[in-house]
Amino acid sequence: MTTDDSPAETTASSDPASALSDAEREALHEVELGLEWVQRAQGYLLEFHHATGHGMDHLYRGEALLRETGHDELADAVRTEVLPYGVVDDDRWSYDVLESFQGTLLAETRALERRVRLELADGQRHVPERKQEREWKRRADELLEADDGDGST
Repeated sequence: MTTDDSPAETTASSDPASALSDAEREALHEVELGLEWVQRAQGYLLEFHHATGHGMDHLYRGEALLRETGHDELADAVRTEVLPYGVVDDDRWSYDVLESFQGTLLAETRALERRVRLELADGQRHVPERKQEREWKRRADELLEADDGDGST
């Protein structure tokens, strides 16, 4: 069983994407690349979320150590000036930023990419790469056939 994200394997003759013009193929590829870059951005936001969390954990431990060593005023500053606040606008924490991104730009970009793929290539992914793969295999086969024909192998 396949989904629109994993279409059945196609041959060049049954490939619905083979009917695409070069410009359509390029447009499809650009939309796919756009999604890939937005997905990378999500990865950076995950890194940002985790790094922020680790930083806050260290500050939390620092607060306790400052208090243990008699630096209550500094410990209070960590507790009241840093820890309770978010990373954006004092209220939004890193997970809020990540969730907003996932629910807006990432979700919309995924939906658009899927729509473009369905309308242009019957859901097939990586159309230019598949074309390139077929071309490289064809070229290799031609060379192998030429080598077989001249008695050099």
